[in-house]
Amino acid sequence: MESLRSFGLDVVGELCQQLLEAGAPGLHFYSMNQVEPTLSLWRGLNLRQDIEM
Repeated sequence: MESLRSFGLDVVGELCQQLLEAGAPGLHFYSMNQVEPTLSLWRGLNLRQDIEM
């Protein structure tokens, strides 16, 4: 299951990076109460790092 989650984060991270590079004004994540994968994705995109939970 962990490898599938890692693969998903890689794919979604790449898609988000492409959107930002193409000029998307921002991203909106639906975390469905799963904060850790969302934070991993956020950190992987090298966005603001001063977010605390």
